[in-house]
Amino acid sequence: MEKQEPLKLENQLCFPLYVIAKEITGMYRPFLEELDMTYPQYLVMMVLWENDGLPVNHIGEKLYLDSGTLTPLLKRLENKGFIRRERKKEDERVVEVYITDSGKALKQKACEIPGKIHKKVDASPEDWMALKESVQKILSKLEK
Repeated sequence: MEKQEPLKLENQLCFPLYVIAKEITGMYRPFLEELDMTYPQYLVMMVLWENDGLPVNHIGEKLYLDSGTLTPLLKRLENKGFIRRERKKEDERVVEVYITDSGKALKQKACEIPGKIHKKVDASPEDWMALKESVQKILSKLEK
């Protein structure tokens, strides 16, 4: 049996994961440009569409982003009028993020994006689900 070379690109798991992530997020670009959003901003909005009024640190936990990365994203979304940030009255150290009416209006347009991506990739729903489950399984092991 032939010994695998550990540094050969074709033997790496991280490389195809990197490429597929880059390619798929690149596919989002034209659809998100119509909404005046970047992919990371879209992720933030998805978290907020699911749970409006979250503290900044909860958004960061859900997206695996630190506050140094998240704060500029939130500022840009706020400048675009999609969200507003408010200090919690009971504890001013906590900043909560709320969707504005224009941010809520984006949700309807954004709902079309996943279907457009699935159509563009042309993979079966079973393939998508199997890939997602495999990646999720590895991610949960990394979190431990």
